[in-house]
Amino acid sequence: MSALPNWIDDRIDRNLDNTLTQQHVVETMFESERPFFSIRQLQARVKPDISKATVRNRLNELQEIDVVATETYPESVTLYYIDYPESDWPLSPEGKRALVTDSPLDRLSTRDFLTMRDTAGIRTLVLAGFQLTLVAFALGGVLTVVGADIGTQSDIVLWDTAADLLGISLLLLLTERLARWVRSRDGPLDALSAD
Repeated sequence: MSALPNWIDDRIDRNLDNTLTQQHVVETMFESERPFFSIRQLQARVKPDISKATVRNRLNELQEIDVVATETYPESVTLYYIDYPESDWPLSPEGKRALVTDSPLDRLSTRDFLTMRDTAGIRTLVLAGFQLTLVAFALGGVLTVVGADIGTQSDIVLWDTAADLLGISLLLLLTERLARWVRSRDGPLDALSAD
């Protein structure tokens, strides 16, 4: 198990006589990808042979020492989460930073684009390409129906541009998917990665 933050480690009780320790409960919550847990979900993750009452007791103890907090919802659902002191709601500091960071396109570097590593940035770029394709097709359709000449030598320049943009976007999406498949099968592609 990974090391707990000092503010948690300093507060928890080291009573090893319990069948389920505070440390085990909070480590399970800390290492999980999910921010909230019901007692049943936490019981399944820590030790399924431990009773719900024991899990509830440890959670109540952790709540008393301000390591865990709760949110109660209708239908008697109570969810538990780690009560990070630097956050106003159940979100880890890393999660909070992730929410306030720039968009995927702002983070997309040339290296990440060429190695197809930043899938969120590449997919955002592909989505923008699809949206521009839609705009170009729609504008080309309107201009064709209206019969307006926009001063180009070809009557279907917007149609050609939209088709080219659609092809580029699809090729980029397929390349990203292929790179992700190869990476998951063979490990990272380090041809252009930094050492």
